[in-house]
Amino acid sequence: MKKTISYLQKQNKLTMITAYDALFAKIFDEIVDIILVGDSLNMSFLGESDTLSATLDQMIYHTKAVCNGAKSAYIVCDMPFGSYSTPKKALKSAIRVFKETKADAVKLEGGVEKAGIVKLLTDNGIAVVGHIGLLPQFSRSEGGYKVRGKDEVSKSKLLEDAKAIEEAGAVMLVIEGVKEDVGKEITESVNIPTIGIGAGRYTTGQVLVWSDMLGFFEEFKPKFVRRYLDGANIIRSAVRKYVDDVKSGNFPSEKEIY
Repeated sequence: MKKTISYLQKQNKLTMITAYDALFAKIFDEIVDIILVGDSLNMSFLGESDTLSATLDQMIYHTKAVCNGAKSAYIVCDMPFGSYSTPKKALKSAIRVFKETKADAVKLEGGVEKAGIVKLLTDNGIAVVGHIGLLPQFSRSEGGYKVRGKDEVSKSKLLEDAKAIEEAGAVMLVIEGVKEDVGKEITESVNIPTIGIGAGRYTTGQVLVWSDMLGFFEEFKPKFVRRYLDGANIIRSAVRKYVDDVKSGNFPSEKEIY
C-alpha cells in the first residue's frame, strides 16, 4: 500500500529514514513510513563538510533513484541550499522536482520567513514538509550546529515558526536539535505530524540518517543518534575475507566457475 499524507496523519508514531539510491530505498520500503532524500548525501556520499554545495540536479537524480526503489513509503525530497532563496526560484525548483521525480513532497528549512514560500508552493499543488530548529543549511553562517530552545526567546521563536509553517499549508514538520520540552510543546501546538531529529521523545515521529544509524558514517556521532549496526566494520570484515580468498586461490571455487 502506498502511504499517503492522510494515512500518515492517522498514525501515532511515524518512522522516517534517509535514502539516496534505489538499492537502499528498496530495503527500507514498507519497513518505514517515510523516506527522506536528504541533502545529507552531500556529507555521507560526497564527503563534503556540510550540505551547502548540494545541487538541485543532484537531489533530483537521487530522488529518481529512491522513487524507483521504494513503492510504498512516502518520499520527501530535500530542497538544497539556494534552490528556494526567492519565491520565484522556489516555485521553479519545486516544479522541477515534481515533474522529474515521483516525490510526494519537498522539504525546506526555515520558519516565519519561509511561510510565504510554503504557501506559494502548496497553492500550486506541491506538498511541503517544513523544517525548523537547528537548520543544517545555516550552519556555516551561524558558526556550527547549535541546539535551539534553550531560553524563552528561542522557544517563542520556534513556536511562532511552527504555527506559521502549519498555517502556510505544510503537511508535516521536521524539528531538529531542540530541547525535549520545546519539541513536546511544538508538537502539541500544531495539528500536523512532527518528525524529530534530536528533538526528544514527544514528537509524532523520528528520523535518522541511515549511514549514522547503521554505523557507516564514522567521522562523528551526534548525541541523538543510536547505532543499530556496526556497518563500517562489518563491511571491512567482509571485504577483507574476499581479498583473502582471492589471494589464497579460494575464490573462485568449483561452484563459481562456468
